Amino acid sequence: METTAERNYTFKDFASDQEVRWCPGCDDYVVLRSVQKALPEMGVKKEDVVFISGIGCSSRFPYYMDTYGMHGIHGRAPAIATGVKLANPNLSVWVITGDGDSMAIGGNHFIHVLRRNIDLNIILFNNEIYGLTKGQFSPTSLVGQKTKSSPYGNTQPPFQPGELAIGAQARFFARIGGNTPKEMTEIFIEAEKFNGTSLVEILQNCVIFNDGCYTQFTDKNVREDKQLFVEHGKPMIFGKDRNKGLVLNGLKLETVTIGENGVTEDDILVHNAKDEDPTMHQMLVRLKYPLVTGIIRSFDDVTLEEREDALTKEVKSRSKFAQTDDLFFSGEIYQVN
Repeated sequence: METTAERNYTFKDFASDQEVRWCPGCDDYVVLRSVQKALPEMGVKKEDVVFISGIGCSSRFPYYMDTYGMHGIHGRAPAIATGVKLANPNLSVWVITGDGDSMAIGGNHFIHVLRRNIDLNIILFNNEIYGLTKGQFSPTSLVGQKTKSSPYGNTQPPFQPGELAIGAQARFFARIGGNTPKEMTEIFIEAEKFNGTSLVEILQNCVIFNDGCYTQFTDKNVREDKQLFVEHGKPMIFGKDRNKGLVLNGLKLETVTIGENGVTEDDILVHNAKDEDPTMHQMLVRLKYPLVTGIIRSFDDVTLEEREDALTKEVKSRSKFAQTDDLFFSGEIYQVN
């Protein structure tokens, strides 16, 4: 059996021969290449990788990967992925989904896969619109946003994927702009290392139906001043001059400038992604300025598979039946001639 030590993969090993059919300029291309570059660094055999998707532009993803995969139905990718992972725990299972696929018709599957903490990885492409069906508002579309299905403005308040995920007991949540491939690749590698459900939200621009939806945060000219890229164990400092940071003022996070009003670097909060208490993680997810990116939460916990294995062993240890026939012939039986 081939192992990763016997073969050095490159991104080309994970690219299929299918023509990639996304709109020119779509961030999906960046995500695809970042995943293909991350996989060789994960130490996983190619035949042990599976991509499962629902419905949407992003859900074409399995076709473009030279791995096992399945293009499922709308919103049900987590359910299919759960079955795959439980059937073969040795597989590296990835769910590809969008904001409509995961948080509208797939909302229940989304929150419950996070709650159960199955050891798989979810990449959520969030472009705040329905792209494949040509521009209707989605569960993450902003209030007042004019779309094909809300020509006078959307009246429904949006979901915040990170807030919803952490509220559903997600143990790993990361968020990254769709135009930052280096950081994205690193996050995918860390997501695979995590033992449990990892969720990575991609702030993905839709050039056709919602162009510029994240420009105020992701444009290269403003990114350093508008985004805080957090790293576990490091002070939450940002800005082009690395002179801004976060402090806790009562029950709220506040942005301060180092060197002003006696503020020093020692006053800046240090990021603890591994804290079991999600209070600070929720505050970071909800913060509007700066927009927090990076691995916001990464708390190690028992997985569903581990709980199931422990329960199975306990039941078997107390059972008087060693095999199925023992059970079948354990009570009153009769034979039909």
